[in-house]
Amino acid sequence: MAKLTNIAIASLLSLALAMPALRAQQRLTLTIDEMFARAEANSKSINLHRLAVDEAIEGERVAKNERLPSIEASLAFSYIGDGWMSDRDFSNGQNADMPHYGNNFSIKATQVVYAGGAINAGVELSRLNRQAAETQLLGDRQAVRFLLVGQYLDLYQLHNQAEIYRNNIRQTTLLIDEIAASHRQGTALRSDITRYELQLENLKLGLTNTLNRIDVLSRRLAVTIGLEENTEIVPDSTIVNMALQHHHEAFWQDGRAASPTLALASLNVAMSRKQQDLAKAERRPSIGLFAADSFDGPILIEVPPINKNFNYWYVGINISYNFDSLFKSNKKLKKAKLSTMRAEEEYRLADEQLSNDIHEAYILLQEAQTRLQSKQKNVQLAHENYNVVHSRYTNGLALVTDMLDASNIQLSSELELSNARIGIVYQYYLLKKTIGTL
Repeated sequence: MAKLTNIAIASLLSLALAMPALRAQQRLTLTIDEMFARAEANSKSINLHRLAVDEAIEGERVAKNERLPSIEASLAFSYIGDGWMSDRDFSNGQNADMPHYGNNFSIKATQVVYAGGAINAGVELSRLNRQAAETQLLGDRQAVRFLLVGQYLDLYQLHNQAEIYRNNIRQTTLLIDEIAASHRQGTALRSDITRYELQLENLKLGLTNTLNRIDVLSRRLAVTIGLEENTEIVPDSTIVNMALQHHHEAFWQDGRAASPTLALASLNVAMSRKQQDLAKAERRPSIGLFAADSFDGPILIEVPPINKNFNYWYVGINISYNFDSLFKSNKKLKKAKLSTMRAEEEYRLADEQLSNDIHEAYILLQEAQTRLQSKQKNVQLAHENYNVVHSRYTNGLALVTDMLDASNIQLSSELELSNARIGIVYQYYLLKKTIGTL
């Protein structure tokens, strides 16, 4: 009975120790589009810029409120003390009875008719600020997506490396068995087995390192897109076979006008021009209409005061002009013009840099495609070389060092081919991110 109890306890402990591993083995295969959708909902950076857009929208509404009339109302009750009168030299002073309870109610409405264009310029400026916030959101979305694509492709590359290591481990294990059989027959040295056993341990270490990097990168990617930390993300194996849009460089160059970088530079130019309009508005008069009504009591402007209520209303037009703007606004206007010139120069510089970036990305994409063809040929030659050296070694015509060299060349060429396939996809997404269509 005690033995059965010990077995049960051991089983429960084993199950408890296995639970974290089971949780860590939750796997989820994601395509790039699915990853983008999750990032859209869970990325803190995107959510922050989305809030900035909402804030800018409210700012535009606030600016439009300046076109609406202004209505003011006030209500007051007061206690009035007795008065005191005297001659101009303060002699013959005497008290004067006053009504003690006072009231006041007034209402006034004003409507700006003309403000020198300041209100319209302010509304336009707030609209441009909203567009700038939306453009920054688009740019941040592109940056987040490209960062995720980089991690996703790195993860795919690591999975390929792990599979390559496993294949080479299986191949090396079989080769060790062959050499061990030859050793038993007296046709191979023990040192040959030892060398390949060292090679096998190096391959196992490489596999362990790759698996650890997969774990770290998968966790980082999962947290970024809002998944559980213990979710192992498995990239879609068809990513390297995706249909790429093969366009000439002119197509990509023509698309740079929609780039968030260039669009933001253009908005900065427009905002600088609106700042000029605001500076010019200070040099113009302001015209407004107003209407008011007042209900007061008692009437204290009479002597003796009249303990009655008095109501009156009035309407009119108000024209105001700040004469100091004649010599103050010139400097503001000059500063605004210089800011516009700087913004225009920044736009031209951004356009030039973006054109260079597109050209570089396009050339690197072409280079990546050429590299893939070269690496495919290298893998073919490496496999042929390994088969020839293996045959010669089996027949006693090659040394074990030749086999090791052939194995290393084969492993290196396979890893480089995996990297070359990923490199094409990476450069393609870099090109799309550069023009803002990722």
